[in-house]
Amino acid sequence: MATIHFTSDLSAHTGGLEAVAIAAPRVHELLEAVVSRFPGLAPMVGEMAVAVDGEIYQDATYIQLQPESEVHLVPRTVGG
Repeated sequence: MATIHFTSDLSAHTGGLEAVAIAAPRVHELLEAVVSRFPGLAPMVGEMAVAVDGEIYQDATYIQLQPESEVHLVPRTVGG
């Protein structure tokens, strides 16, 4: 199962959990499962980039996950 980690801002919507393990083949299924379990995260999840195993993706929708994958939600960066 991939493990998704939450920042302290996000863990306020997870009942204080800092991480959960979820079986999902791709990032979008992982995020759907997270939002289903923690509906308060829904408005924030779509606004964040996703880091999978240390690599940050602006659009990680179809990135494949491995059972040992580590996933982090991170604020998007804006260049300019």
